[in-house]
Amino acid sequence: MKEIQDIVRAFAQHTSEGRQTALATVVHLEGSSYRRPGARMLVSEDGQLTGAISGGCLEGDALRKARLAMSQGKPVLVKYDTMDDDDAKLGVGLGCNGIIHILIEPIDLTQPRNPLALLQQVISQRETAVIVTLFSLQDRKADQPGTCFLAQSKGEIYTPNLPDTLLPQLQKAALEAIEQKSSVTKDFRFDGKDFTAFVELIQPAPVLVICGAGNDVMPLVNLASLLGWPTMVVDGRANYATAERFPLAEQVVVAKPEQVLNQVPVDQNTLFLLFTHNYNYDLAMLRELLPLELRYVGVLGPKKKMERMFSELQEEGINLKEEHLKKVFGPVGLDLGAETSEEIALSVMAEIKAVLSRRNAGFLREKAESIHASSASIVSETVSS
Repeated sequence: MKEIQDIVRAFAQHTSEGRQTALATVVHLEGSSYRRPGARMLVSEDGQLTGAISGGCLEGDALRKARLAMSQGKPVLVKYDTMDDDDAKLGVGLGCNGIIHILIEPIDLTQPRNPLALLQQVISQRETAVIVTLFSLQDRKADQPGTCFLAQSKGEIYTPNLPDTLLPQLQKAALEAIEQKSSVTKDFRFDGKDFTAFVELIQPAPVLVICGAGNDVMPLVNLASLLGWPTMVVDGRANYATAERFPLAEQVVVAKPEQVLNQVPVDQNTLFLLFTHNYNYDLAMLRELLPLELRYVGVLGPKKKMERMFSELQEEGINLKEEHLKKVFGPVGLDLGAETSEEIALSVMAEIKAVLSRRNAGFLREKAESIHASSASIVSETVSS
């Protein structure tokens, strides 16, 4: 999500200064690569790059092809075969052992539903969205429809050049991506031609609510900002919870535990950290948070603190169910040997990322299967027109 946010901001800046732009998107991958489908990069006509489609090896060539696409005014599908030794001779040698397909779309400001307009719509709403990018793998010289469909809870937006007969199929594919909570790739045939659709599920960025405004919270806020996660800092001490101390936090709230949830909007993408160093405050917050459908609550402190908290809550008559305990992580963080506040922040943020990604956070060198989850199977469908 942060990459999309950065691209939208850069696009607004380029547009205000009269620069033409193009959007490069990784739409399909065979084998392995540094970036996965959905990775994006905005290219301006003067060579400014925002985002990334590789580890830095493809960007130079993509810039040249983006400039050509801007001059021609039409999308182009580019293929990089990093399994081919000849790529090294071209200065592309990635060593990734994969075939990468990148769609480059010049942004036409006269078209109100251009790709950047759809991305702007995605970040304007804090909700799950699906974007469909349509392209032809079989004929890279054919017209490439490109980013053409957006689905959100408030409705759908699609480009005028999209065949009406294809729309129900894209709606169905978007619904499947939402239900499966993952992006999918599908093949379609219409107008006598074969097309592939990258149906991309885009989740809103997590919101991190940190209860505690001590100095050890500052690195957490800084790291969250680097990741593009909106952060709220909450504390009962007015002299600690100030915007001056936490300039990168979106909101700083002074509140007692029982007042917090009235001032902080909570949804399934809201995460909590209890870092107050005040046992009673943390206990009161945990009492408020347990009934909520949260994915993560991290509690600073030793294991004995957590055991005491759970014991006191049970004595109060609170039935601690398995679903309650699963979302509470205390002691918080991964076992990295962290000592300083900055190292602890790294440990905590790494644990949160692992939980959100449903990963065990082990060493990649010990992983038998592919680093990334395997791509969804391609499903073929025929659409008459």
